Amino acid sequence: MALLSLQGVTLNLGGKTLLDTADLHVEQGERVCLVGRNGVGKSSLMALLSGDLTPDGGTIVRTPGVTFGHMPQAVPDHWSGPVFGVVASGLGKEGEALAAAHLIATGREAQLSAAKLALARDLLQSGEGWERHGDILEAINQLGLDPEADFATLSGGNKRRVALARALVASENLLLDEPTNHLDIKTIAWLEDFLVRRVKTFVFISHDRAFVRRLATRIVEVDRSQLYSYACTFDQFLERREERLDAEEKQAAAFDKKLAQEEAWIRQGIKARRTRNMGRVRALQAMRSERMARVSRQGVVSMLAQEAERSGKLVIEAKQAGFAYPDGYRVFNAFSTIIQRGDRIGLIGNNGVGKTTLLRLLLGELEPTEGSIRHGTRLEVSYFDQLRSSLDPEKSVMDNVANGNDTVTINGQQRHVASYLMDFLFESDRLRVPVHTLSGGERNRLLLAKLFTMPSNLLVLDEPTNDLDVETLELLEELLASYSGTVLMVSHDREFLDGLVDKVYEFRDGRVKEHLGGIYDFLRDRQLESMRELDRANSSAAVAAQSSGPGTNPVPGNRSKGTAGKSPANGATSPAKPALSGKELYTLKREADKQLRKAERDVEQAEEQIMALEKQIAGMDKQMADPAAHGIDLSDGTLYAQYNELKDQLSKLTYRWEELNIELENAQEAVAEFQ
Repeated sequence: MALLSLQGVTLNLGGKTLLDTADLHVEQGERVCLVGRNGVGKSSLMALLSGDLTPDGGTIVRTPGVTFGHMPQAVPDHWSGPVFGVVASGLGKEGEALAAAHLIATGREAQLSAAKLALARDLLQSGEGWERHGDILEAINQLGLDPEADFATLSGGNKRRVALARALVASENLLLDEPTNHLDIKTIAWLEDFLVRRVKTFVFISHDRAFVRRLATRIVEVDRSQLYSYACTFDQFLERREERLDAEEKQAAAFDKKLAQEEAWIRQGIKARRTRNMGRVRALQAMRSERMARVSRQGVVSMLAQEAERSGKLVIEAKQAGFAYPDGYRVFNAFSTIIQRGDRIGLIGNNGVGKTTLLRLLLGELEPTEGSIRHGTRLEVSYFDQLRSSLDPEKSVMDNVANGNDTVTINGQQRHVASYLMDFLFESDRLRVPVHTLSGGERNRLLLAKLFTMPSNLLVLDEPTNDLDVETLELLEELLASYSGTVLMVSHDREFLDGLVDKVYEFRDGRVKEHLGGIYDFLRDRQLESMRELDRANSSAAVAAQSSGPGTNPVPGNRSKGTAGKSPANGATSPAKPALSGKELYTLKREADKQLRKAERDVEQAEEQIMALEKQIAGMDKQMADPAAHGIDLSDGTLYAQYNELKDQLSKLTYRWEELNIELENAQEAVAEFQ
């Protein structure tokens, strides 16, 4: 049953046709991702689905009684008050009661009128009130928000987090416009898990390819005022879209060839005007009209970074650098690193931990409050900043890039600014509009256009991927892959960072830790490291428990790694302790052998399960690649749900296999103690 249906819908905005007699049906249980180039109308389509926009033609049918939580692209100006109240307002009257209940729970019932106090108490006494109150607090806390903060004082990124939390608690059916923008990797992982476990149906817009791969059961592409539906995974969509475009291109080429032949015929002379040939003339006129009505597919961004003279081998050196604000808040300390020419470094960490602060320190925009930072020679820096502060919102697109000039210099060649901006998909009618009228993706493209007018050998990118469409992201990846200079980048887009960085700076516990390798190397190693730390902590506790009693020794094999043979910190020699008896040693050895055999069995079973899942997933891949040949129906999304569930199981089982291998390694070391 379709929860939402668009039937022959037409939408015109700003003199542009965004949808032309388009159809879309959203069935219960589907996870539909809307994709398309920046500016084609994805957010406008989402506003139609939510009811915020009314179509110029056609019909929108909604199932009675079904509500959708909506996260819009732009946060409404009229939202105000504490964060908890704004989030709860997505529930309507119930939300008002919950906001009042929150004041009661925090000891501020004196702020309530008698009517609201009674309403809140009735809700709490019903039993469901506290559960809903907890759901709101969970969403707020998981998104890193303060429930008591004044919404008006929040940054743009945190306001979008509030909008996301408001949608998540409003309904089990969701409409989400770019939900992962301004979220760190940890929060994105939580959001993915929340949406899989607790949401029934949702439609979303996202350019985060890893997010789309994990969640989407159907892809709907907005292209030249039409909607194209693909009941498949994201990777299969990319292949099928190319097949559709190739077929469309061949069809257009055949049409154009036929049109050229008819145009040549009509120019042959008077015979074409005879009555017996008028049918052919009318057919030619119809072909001309059809050709004029054809909408060409938008081109691709053409990017070329200007590279300056090579910098010195040393780019930046930090020695025990740290930074603290005047109020005493310490962002990080004791950070030392050497950045050399050609390094590609990704900065990773939760929002607000200081990634942008470190970039500004490394660039010399801020001075460290401790330690030192030294720059190498011949540095030419291009900085893509998170706040887009280098764009003047009141100036036109052209003036922001060329500073009022008609030309820009690109790799030593003069180019007209209009021609240069067309490489970044700015049509002539958009060149003189003020920047504040642009979409988020258009602003990012404009900033890239401005960035690449400046020669550089050090490229600094702070959240460059927000709002960029997939095609532009892929071209930016290609440009960075071929860039011979040094790159520093902050991004929470795992797919974007993969293959582009060879070193990771991780912000954790007030320190910056350096990891060698790419982003997935880091994520894998970080998880293993956490397990080892937990294991070492458990081992240390076991040693302490064994040695706390008089006359006992640490148990062989349970010693913390890296502590063997070390003397106490004060340099004193530990007193000798009585040896274990033969019976005690035999008992311990037998227990260690038992643990080793168990660990070997667990690893073997996990490997068998992984191979079985991989075989099952491979079989489903073949079925979904050619459903007709296998006699299956993909329309209800059941197979995709099963496919995603298997992928989730495989991911969890792989993590468990890594844990089991660590346990096996520890068991082997324990047995070796007795050899």
